[in-house]
Amino acid sequence: MRKDEVPQDKGNLSKSNMKELVYATDEKGNYTTTLSSGWEPKTIALSNSINDINERVAIAKDKVLKGEISPICYFMELHKMDISILSSYVEIWEWRVKRHFKPKVFVKLSDKIIHKYAITFNISIEELRNFNKD
Repeated sequence: MRKDEVPQDKGNLSKSNMKELVYATDEKGNYTTTLSSGWEPKTIALSNSINDINERVAIAKDKVLKGEISPICYFMELHKMDISILSSYVEIWEWRVKRHFKPKVFVKLSDKIIHKYAITFNISIEELRNFNKD
């Protein structure tokens, strides 16, 4: 795409007066960089992704409040992680992290393990343990 054809659609970046650096060709056909305020298809895809994430967070919160899963799952979704990523942050095997999603297992976790999760989620141990009381 030529430099003068780079999309400047209104999008998520334009709301915050930010621009994205993209590659384009100049008049001589050489690659160069230029700024774009947005591109409609990309904005739509990003909005859909954000909506999906927000929906997963809401579902996880509802399940925690119903006692179906532990707060660890909610905070994992809130921080846009999956089990593999969370496992690597807390340095606990994936199968154990999955097990910690069970409310009966979660309430028996030691302060040491809860502390690992709390640090990863940037919350206090009390916030993690007392999620249902909010």
